[in-house]
Amino acid sequence: MSALELSAVDRTYRQGGNALPILQGANLVVRAGEMVALVAPSGTGKSTLLHCAGLLEKPDGGDVLIGGMPTVRLDDGERTRLRRTEIGFVYQFHHLLPELTAAENVMMPQMIAGLGHEQARARASELLRFIGLGERLDHQPGTLSGGEQQRVAIARAVANAPRLLLADEPTGNLDPHTSDHVFGMLMAIVKQSGLGALVATHNIDLARRMDRRVTIRAGAIEEMA
Repeated sequence: MSALELSAVDRTYRQGGNALPILQGANLVVRAGEMVALVAPSGTGKSTLLHCAGLLEKPDGGDVLIGGMPTVRLDDGERTRLRRTEIGFVYQFHHLLPELTAAENVMMPQMIAGLGHEQARARASELLRFIGLGERLDHQPGTLSGGEQQRVAIARAVANAPRLLLADEPTGNLDPHTSDHVFGMLMAIVKQSGLGALVATHNIDLARRMDRRVTIRAGAIEEMA
């Protein structure tokens, strides 16, 4: 079963009277339990690809399938529901809510999805303990290290047990040692939970640790050696 499939995806931006094609017939499959590294220079369409995969933008052609479900014909409400329940996002900067504790940050998406307080707290505690932050549940982000904050962000992204995790430079703001540790936690969650992950990174060492590597050339997605 695929977590994500891009099928002949086209995406073109228009500036004034000019058309700027970014993705042209892009195809990609990310399977459940698989980590795929997206290694591409700036300006080649990496962000556009992630936005289309995350249902933040609609492609101009082709389709994006989440767990085998075509999405291009869904309305905005249905796309929002899928993003909330089936897709987790991790960014270079953690974007935690500073007034909430680590546990509360992880509880938030669960409660938005309709889970009760006690169940959300139990799930948040389980996830934070799994990534080694069991002693930091009630600490606010300002009292956590950069690596700890990013681990909380990863726990928040997978709190609703999504099929797909999209990560954009998730360790790009960390020193090499912390980056390696946080990436290890991310890999452990992917393999343990069986979700599919597409991880954009400029870190070639981390990319080589993933199951596959892809890049973008002339709007198409190509496998890398």
